[in-house]
Amino acid sequence: MQRDESRTRAASAPVSTPGKRTSSGLTRALIQIVVLGALVLLTWKLADVLLLLFGAVIVAVALRAVAQPLQDNFRLSARLAVATAVIAALVAIMLGSWLVGDRLIEQTDDLRNRIPEALSALTTWARSHPLGVALIGVWESASATDVPWARVANVATQTLGAIGSIGLLAVIGVYLAAAPTMYREGLVRLVPADYRPRINEALLASGHALSRWLLGQGISMLFVGSATAIGLALLGIPLAGTIGLIAGVLAFIPFFGPIASGLLAVLLAFMEGPTQAMFVAGLCVLIQQIEGNLLMPFVQRWAVELPPVLGITAAVIFGLLFGLPGIVLATPLMVVVMVLVQKLYVEGVLEDTPNAVEK
Repeated sequence: MQRDESRTRAASAPVSTPGKRTSSGLTRALIQIVVLGALVLLTWKLADVLLLLFGAVIVAVALRAVAQPLQDNFRLSARLAVATAVIAALVAIMLGSWLVGDRLIEQTDDLRNRIPEALSALTTWARSHPLGVALIGVWESASATDVPWARVANVATQTLGAIGSIGLLAVIGVYLAAAPTMYREGLVRLVPADYRPRINEALLASGHALSRWLLGQGISMLFVGSATAIGLALLGIPLAGTIGLIAGVLAFIPFFGPIASGLLAVLLAFMEGPTQAMFVAGLCVLIQQIEGNLLMPFVQRWAVELPPVLGITAAVIFGLLFGLPGIVLATPLMVVVMVLVQKLYVEGVLEDTPNAVEK
């Protein structure tokens, strides 16, 4: 009797044919492709907003790096610790403005006035050499004769927009830093339940890596700015402090930032003569060699190690895609992408061996 009942159930059960399975798999694959394409298109359309949000994440990570010790040592709440960090940053900015603000503004105006004179000195020196004459001819043939006022107006408009974006970025960053767990858990709940632990782990690892990278980059920027200012002052180059500050800020952009600040320093040094310009060029190269070969390997023992090729490639790719904001944020973007690929693809797909995340 039991054998007859089992045969009856087997006969009445629906039969899954290979054709149906193939059709179901094809439909699922098509849906996944459509969803992926829609996400890519949405990301492209909202690129500016996403870059703004990523900049806010960087601000939040920096604030959390200051607020976390306050929260641990003084048993403050997360919001109070972030508020204390924001107040401390504002006080430091106001104190710095009071101490060197007037002189910095004066030197900045002086720098703006000296650049045409430095260009004139460089042109005069270049015209005395055959190679310089050839380069000047190429530059003049590629340059327009009239001033592109429309482009100048566009740059001015973009500058005003950038100032507003920076303010919005700072505000969003403060809110993210005050309640990072809430926003992270809200983002994780947007994915299916089976993938949530892996996504949460990847986000925690990305934040930790970004925090370590910011700390290492801050040390590098401080060294480059200080060394440039001191070296230029010893060489007798005017506006050494302002150029050092610009060099320190531009050091946030690996490879391209130091080149830009070095060219500016060499350009101004031409006002003192070609010999001084050569010394300044040697100083810039020396600082970059010390920073790249001595300081950064030491810092990267406990910070994030980003291969130079990836940093340069990221700056080129994100610069072509998103313009100047893409270049500025290229390296931290690549740090996050590197960690996400490691956690979600290498460990989650290829190896499938989740690791504990250091919190």
